[in-house]
Amino acid sequence: MDAKKMRLEQLMKFKSLFENERRNLLYTQNLMNETFHVQQDDLLDSMDLTSSELETSMRMRLRNRETLYLKKIDEALRRITDGTFGECQECGQEIDMKRLHARPTTTFCVTCKEEQEMKEHHHIDGHRSKSLGMKLRLA
Repeated sequence: MDAKKMRLEQLMKFKSLFENERRNLLYTQNLMNETFHVQQDDLLDSMDLTSSELETSMRMRLRNRETLYLKKIDEALRRITDGTFGECQECGQEIDMKRLHARPTTTFCVTCKEEQEMKEHHHIDGHRSKSLGMKLRLA
């Protein structure tokens, strides 16, 4: 099997994976919307109110996380369509297939991602954050 045909098969597998993930996320979000109702009886005392607020907060965090993931899936599907899926957004090199299998929505090769993470550990002025890897000194 030639490399081009194998690459096309891999792209179709990723496309199927993303479409299934997208379908599942949308179904889950619709289900959560339908099943989440706060009953007035559930808010009779402060413990019930606190419990209800915590549950609402957790659901909102989960929903936000799912929304971000859905956006990444849509972007990956767009990249498959326009032929740039598996191409590093930073350097333009092909992203290793092992990395894509581990993190299918990735847009960076390992090298560029490591460089990005190193930059994130530095302050704007170029100094390394004191909270990263520095020992605490007691007076």
